[in-house]
Amino acid sequence: MPHAGLFVGLLVSLPLRIAVWSAALLWMALACILNARRCGRTHCRYTGPYYLLMIVPVLVLGLVMRSDDVLAWLVVGAAIVAGDKFIWWVTERAWGKFS
Repeated sequence: MPHAGLFVGLLVSLPLRIAVWSAALLWMALACILNARRCGRTHCRYTGPYYLLMIVPVLVLGLVMRSDDVLAWLVVGAAIVAGDKFIWWVTERAWGKFS
């Protein structure tokens, strides 16, 4: 569901986009961190902090650069999703699904 927030966020004004994307990333980060504690899923230990870190480029793009360029936001969104999938694949391949 939070991934959908990233796509919906592309359709709204810049201030709302920053809020929606930040909230979606925070939601995903907290869900991963809690899931890592609850069940020990390997990738969650890494994707949780990754999602928190990805709030930084969202804030830089929105607040510092004040970019409303949809292409720039698509690049950041693609990096977020691709990074998530890469972390999932690498960590669970290296250490297994649960560790």
